[in-house]
Amino acid sequence: MGVRIAVIIALSTLFSYLHIFNSFRKEALLQMEQSVHERSQREQAIFLLAQDNHAVLKKALEERIRFWNTQDPAPRFDSLFVRLPDGSTRNIPQGFDGTKVPGVIVPRDVTLTDSVRRRILAAYEVVSQYGPAFEVRFTNTGVLLPEGVLVGYWPEGATWFQDVEASFSFLPMEYLTLSLPENNPQRVPVWTGIFEDTTSKTWMVTLATPLDVDGQHAATLTHDVLLDELMHRTIDDHLPGAYNFLVRDDGQLIAHPTVKMESGMGPYTIPAVLGMPEGVAAKEGTPAQRAHLSGIFERVKSRQPGQRVLELPEFGEYIAMERLRGPGWTFVTVLPEHIVASAAIEASRYVLLFGLVSLLLELGIMSWVLRLQITRPLLTFTQASRKLEQGDFDVTLDIWREDELGQLARAFHQMAGEIQRREEALRQANEGLEQRVEERTRELKEAHRKLVETALQVGRAEIATNVLHNVGNVLSSVLISVMLAKERLTGLKLDNVERVAALLEEHQADLSAFIRGDRRGQTALPFLIQLGKNLQSERKEIQLLLNDVTRHTEHIGAIVNLQQRYARTSHHLNEQVDLRALVDDALRINQAALGRHRVKVERILSDIPSVLTEKHKVLLILVNLISNAKYALDAVPEEERRLIVRIEQQLPGGQVHIEVKDNGVGIAPELLTRIFQHGFTTRQEGHGFGLHSSALAAQELGGSLRVHSNGPGQGASFILELPAGAEPQGGQPHA
Repeated sequence: MGVRIAVIIALSTLFSYLHIFNSFRKEALLQMEQSVHERSQREQAIFLLAQDNHAVLKKALEERIRFWNTQDPAPRFDSLFVRLPDGSTRNIPQGFDGTKVPGVIVPRDVTLTDSVRRRILAAYEVVSQYGPAFEVRFTNTGVLLPEGVLVGYWPEGATWFQDVEASFSFLPMEYLTLSLPENNPQRVPVWTGIFEDTTSKTWMVTLATPLDVDGQHAATLTHDVLLDELMHRTIDDHLPGAYNFLVRDDGQLIAHPTVKMESGMGPYTIPAVLGMPEGVAAKEGTPAQRAHLSGIFERVKSRQPGQRVLELPEFGEYIAMERLRGPGWTFVTVLPEHIVASAAIEASRYVLLFGLVSLLLELGIMSWVLRLQITRPLLTFTQASRKLEQGDFDVTLDIWREDELGQLARAFHQMAGEIQRREEALRQANEGLEQRVEERTRELKEAHRKLVETALQVGRAEIATNVLHNVGNVLSSVLISVMLAKERLTGLKLDNVERVAALLEEHQADLSAFIRGDRRGQTALPFLIQLGKNLQSERKEIQLLLNDVTRHTEHIGAIVNLQQRYARTSHHLNEQVDLRALVDDALRINQAALGRHRVKVERILSDIPSVLTEKHKVLLILVNLISNAKYALDAVPEEERRLIVRIEQQLPGGQVHIEVKDNGVGIAPELLTRIFQHGFTTRQEGHGFGLHSSALAAQELGGSLRVHSNGPGQGASFILELPAGAEPQGGQPHA
């Protein structure tokens, strides 16, 4: 059995591992997919913003070029720019501030025609208008003419336009060549590859947007986007156990945790370094590392449209990818499979450990139970049976043991006298029980009549209903116990006992031979044994039922006496009232209902002075609030039902607060203003006057009744405020 259980535990552990691994794998893939989607949406925002800016700049620049095509550019141009001795044309040095206005550089080999001047003026005005606003997100804003003239707003390089060499040429720059008609026939914005700025040693990328006017390439708009923060986020901000990298469609790496973008080394392109020998620069890695990165890149390129997650069994990895709109880069997250497997193994290890501990515990308990409950009793019974077979009826057994052998010994020696005594005891118990039930029933009917009359006369219908409800519940328990006792007495088959006794008396002379040889004698002893068992069981059951009847009738008497004590007192008179005793009475009236509903009651009753008030109105309010709290707890699991009754005084001489708080269904905010209205109720069987009458009674007492709830499912708290009295009460707070 232990081996079979061990095999089951092993199989369970295996299946648990497979199930947990698949669950963790699905969760990890879903998390990776969501992560790359969110990251791509966040990281592409700067690139989309740059393209939106260029759309605005392009429209504004075209309008200014068309404007200046109808104007003489010379006066305006000469007031802003000057040809320097080195042959270049730049901003007039006197008063030039590159942090506030755009800079202009016209290399010395560029011919300044009227068309060039007009476009320089148009670009200068547009960059002056938009450059400072765009500088919040972009390091610079520029306009490059196809002739090689640059107009740009670059606060960080405020003096660059004055310091650059006059022979500097912009014609070979990638952002200009990408915008030429032969390289960009669609005339759409394009992004350059990443490059390192030689001045700031910062990696960046440029957006170039061509502008054609009347079918001619008039200018190229540029934005430089710094990549340091994007690179750091890509490398440092990753899922547990995973890593990220950014790659362009042609394999150029933008960011990678192991490939360092070293200054002066240029960008890393995956296809270009795949076949490099072992002695290449350190950042390219080993051939195995280059092959691994190349394999991931090939799977990224060959993915189906819209496919975000791939499994790479050849590498034991999962990858999730998302394309960034704008530069055409792909954000990739790589998660090794062993990360998921190790988590699944760790969880399965606990399953195996708990299974083995349970196996050892079960085997130990099983061994102990078999020895105690089966082996030893069977051995003793076998020895006693052998003596009976030999005619020796002087069998010494432990009659004090509460097991089958003890019952057999007691039944064999005391059968006749015990049966007669039990029959007489049962008859007397039945007669006495019926008489007590009739007496108690008459008392309950009389108490019921008095309670109803009293409730109608003094307006305590709620208290009477609670008392009658509790009495009815207890009376139902009494009647059920009586009926079960009668059924037990009726079901006793005692007529067969007389026949067995007569049979034994008839063969008294040869009793030993009769028991061993006669078929009827052989069945006599098993019958007596079973009869002894049944009588012992029936006696215990009837005793338990009689104890239940006694306890229930005492509870009924306590409830009736409590109600009669309040009925005998005078009504509508102010008197010094012990509020703690009043709370105890209200809880006793609801005791049966609270117990039946498994409500845990906590009393926090502070030591406060007595209150001069009308006792019956306060009791009416408390009984109503406790009853409502009990119904509010029906929807809560039994082990969590809790009712708190608290008494406290706010300040010495101030008002006394009595709070009835539950953790039940709670009250919606929109119902808090209607809860005390006449006829309003949230219970299907309610009438809507309990809380209304309680609120009116509180006002008549000079106090108030208010409610607080945090919402549905958060419970509710009803607070009765009463004016404080002057006479102190003895005792200590208790709960």
